[in-house]
Amino acid sequence: MSAKIDTAMVLAAGLGKRMRPLTDNMPKPMVPLAGRPLIDHALDRLVDVGIKQAVVNVHYKAEALEQHLARRTSMGRGPAISISDERGVLLETGGGIVKALPMIGDHAFLVCNSDTTWLEDDTGQTTPGSLHRLISEWDETQMDCLLLLAQRNRSLGYTGDGDFHLGSDGRLTRRAKGEETPFVFAGVSIAHPRLFANVPDGAFSLNVIWDRAIASGRLYGVELDGWWMHVGTPAALDEAEAFAAQLMKNGTGAGKGD
Repeated sequence: MSAKIDTAMVLAAGLGKRMRPLTDNMPKPMVPLAGRPLIDHALDRLVDVGIKQAVVNVHYKAEALEQHLARRTSMGRGPAISISDERGVLLETGGGIVKALPMIGDHAFLVCNSDTTWLEDDTGQTTPGSLHRLISEWDETQMDCLLLLAQRNRSLGYTGDGDFHLGSDGRLTRRAKGEETPFVFAGVSIAHPRLFANVPDGAFSLNVIWDRAIASGRLYGVELDGWWMHVGTPAALDEAEAFAAQLMKNGTGAGKGD
């Protein structure tokens, strides 16, 4: 049974070390891609699929990010933003969500990395098709978490061996040590708050609860129809810029610059 998803957690508290020197003077979510901060690419996609409220966690150079989000809100751009303040201690992805759960509520919600972006299908369009499909395939009677997956061979800036195997039933299993898999996590998922019951105190990775969901057969995946851009370093950012520019030159366009 699919439930309405109208709330998101945007993970924006990382230190951005691999993006230096671009992050010497700004938080990574503020680094521009195609003329717009990375976090705006993420937030605009959320608005496109009906997200009304987003909780954004902050840590590194938090004031700059808060000021940008306040300006965005003052211009009437959604979604409504709440801040989860992690200035005192960085809680990683899992711990950050646990801290924010009182603002999220007891219903399923989207989780989005603030630096994740992609181009839909081979035309370079930025229609929200993949996110719509992610939301439409969410079934909280069967799933505790549903991940958006990119094909490894259609992922710019990614050089790893993949993350998951995607079964014919949609269930995910981990890549074994020493092997390669065709799919990599694309930075967006849907999670139910029950997945965070009895989790470790303090900082921990979302991988902890993903492994828990795998063990119970409740971690599923949906394939991204497009090119995922892993903009984790200045070189990867340059590659993403060049790729988007080439699509525009070829006449396909890149929509909002994603």
